[in-house]
Amino acid sequence: MKDVKAYLTLQNGKQFEGYRFGASGEMIGELVFTTGMTGYIETLTDPSYFGQIVTQTFPLIGNYGMIKPDQESKKPWVSAYIVREKCEKPSNFRCEETIDAYLKEKGIIGLYGIDTRELTKIVREAGVMNAAITSKPLADFSAVNSYIIKDAVKSVTCSEVEYFGDPAGLKVAVWDFGAKDNIIRELVKRGCYCIRVPSFYTAEQILALDPDGLMLTNGPGDPAENVEIIQNIKKIAGKLPIFGICLGHQLFALAMGGKTKKMKYGHRGANQPVKNLATGRVYISSQNHGYEVISSSVLGGKLSYINGNDGTCEGFDYPELNAYTVQFHPEACGGPQDTSFLFDRFIQNIKESKRNA
Repeated sequence: MKDVKAYLTLQNGKQFEGYRFGASGEMIGELVFTTGMTGYIETLTDPSYFGQIVTQTFPLIGNYGMIKPDQESKKPWVSAYIVREKCEKPSNFRCEETIDAYLKEKGIIGLYGIDTRELTKIVREAGVMNAAITSKPLADFSAVNSYIIKDAVKSVTCSEVEYFGDPAGLKVAVWDFGAKDNIIRELVKRGCYCIRVPSFYTAEQILALDPDGLMLTNGPGDPAENVEIIQNIKKIAGKLPIFGICLGHQLFALAMGGKTKKMKYGHRGANQPVKNLATGRVYISSQNHGYEVISSSVLGGKLSYINGNDGTCEGFDYPELNAYTVQFHPEACGGPQDTSFLFDRFIQNIKESKRNA
């Protein structure tokens, strides 16, 4: 099949020429990069990438094909996908289809033949910026300059209540802000009965389910945009054990009077070091976020983890509220499974809470 040219134009005017794969069409999004050498299936289907054009820094993508059980949600959420080289003949006994076929089927635009190393260097130096994929060189930058990700959580949350696991197990309400399925898998694996509720659920609706614990999940977008959710977290904090991951971590901090800010280019990839301030131990973690909590702004909590590279906030403990949150992804097997003990801690907190009730 003949290669079809397309153009990636950055907000700063820099242009890259590449070739299409996946779906055809044109797209504007926020350009980010991720450093994972593997895990492209999880990247494509992670709702936290809503509204973003994702660049893979690893040069060859698709070599083990697409595998449905490895997906983090039912569909891909990236706006578009950029790779240096796509693998046309994947080799893996679990492979179901090529990445090209998958993106065509799901309507996601892809570009290959792009110098992803140069592209990543630009984003690292200049910071996250908008970009457009077009069939012809871009002349009018007005739509690119004005693009902003809006209503991210509302766009990716489940539309109705869903149930997972053994009804006889510990009942955990999973507040879905764009949850990765592996969060639920980790809880079910530990014997929990998970009730996944939409982001628009109120504190009263969640408490009416009579859960033993509450999980605040990951998700996309600017955390400060979610004013109603933050107010509902304020109402529910301290009433049952809470564990927050990624966006859940940020939203809980905002509910505690904290502030967040957009990072220059964020943390995205499977090799981010995080340091436990209590023990000094460093863990390798998987991360995907473009905002950080300003740790000095949070009230009633204690900073628990920091990023080993730049010192940014990676976790908070709230002992008086029986809650703790982390910025990284303990369900994502970064080290591998370095920080999966955080789920065990959550289960222990729930059991202790029930004993003391």
